[in-house]
Amino acid sequence: MSELAVDGIPIAVACRVLKLARQPYYRWLADPVTNAELVQARRANALFDAHRDDPEFGYRFLLDEARDAGQVMADRTAWRICRDNGWWSAFGKKKGGKGRRPGPPVHDDRVMRDFAAEAPNQLWLSDITEHKTAEGKLYLCAVKDVFSNRIVGYSISDRMKARLAVDAVNNAAARRGDVAGCVFHTDRGSQFRARKLVRTLNRHDLVGSMGRVGAAGDNAAMESFFSLLQKNVLDRRSWQTRDQLRIAIVTWIERTYHRRRRQKRLAGLTPVEYEVIMNTGVALAA
Repeated sequence: MSELAVDGIPIAVACRVLKLARQPYYRWLADPVTNAELVQARRANALFDAHRDDPEFGYRFLLDEARDAGQVMADRTAWRICRDNGWWSAFGKKKGGKGRRPGPPVHDDRVMRDFAAEAPNQLWLSDITEHKTAEGKLYLCAVKDVFSNRIVGYSISDRMKARLAVDAVNNAAARRGDVAGCVFHTDRGSQFRARKLVRTLNRHDLVGSMGRVGAAGDNAAMESFFSLLQKNVLDRRSWQTRDQLRIAIVTWIERTYHRRRRQKRLAGLTPVEYEVIMNTGVALAA
């Protein structure tokens, strides 16, 4: 408005063209936005971005993310901003009903319970599981190749956030090389709907896919792996530290599940043996 006035356009005309009331403009002109209000807005933006990426986070976790983004503030300030805007954890107080509903899918269901693949890197499944230790919970996000049932990537953390899924996908892509066109199928968990993960899938040219609401069978093949992990590692003993459980999970996946556990679906071979034999067969046929 001020620039238009300098060019000779009356304030009244500019307000009428822009469909703005003059009185609010004059009030703002007399008392423009202060530095404190700008700081408050930047803090709110940082908290909102963190809340949008990880709706499960309470204000303390949102505060950590905001501080990482360069917006330092007191705990009480973060709580007040979250309270005023209603940015509470999705696991907070229930508003009634049988529980929270999954968010809208960001991908179509491209699998439709047809868990089959004729070659590596055609169909990957992923999910997240958790287990308690004396230090607190530990979260595992694993990526499974349907062709050989091999866990091609995984990530372990003490926080269940979008970064957990992003790191698992990056780990899988780094191990497998060219994965363009591979379908990445998950449930509708917020970690898999986060913008960070969508950008990661696009960067690796992966094709996202999501199951339906309330249909556990849509990712049953991934749940079968977690069931084995639960029986063979998680429930075998009490875990005092996260590091102990982390080492046990990695050891079981890499040494036992991949190289020693034979599977009927793989003609009695282990995932590593199956891939070696099948890949050799394809190479000879070519």
